[in-house]
Amino acid sequence: MRRPIRTAGVLTGLILTLGGIVAAAPTGTADIPACTQTAAQAGTDTTDAVTAACRRGVVGDLQGCVDGLTEAGVPGGAAAGACRQAALEPR
Repeated sequence: MRRPIRTAGVLTGLILTLGGIVAAAPTGTADIPACTQTAAQAGTDTTDAVTAACRRGVVGDLQGCVDGLTEAGVPGGAAAGACRQAALEPR
């Protein structure tokens, strides 16, 4: 009776491990160009500061992204829209 319990335990561990790997896999690439284009449409040059702020949006730091774009001269509403674009999968 110990062998079936051990086999079930090993299989359960394997399934949980593989499930964790699948869950941790990225679902898609975020869209830095859409973010920088939205900032450019608002009248701001695409500088290193703008690109760096958009990268923050890619990793889910939307407030850091908005703050960075605002400091780079992007108006507040456009900065928020650009950061939302950064978090989306490219089309």
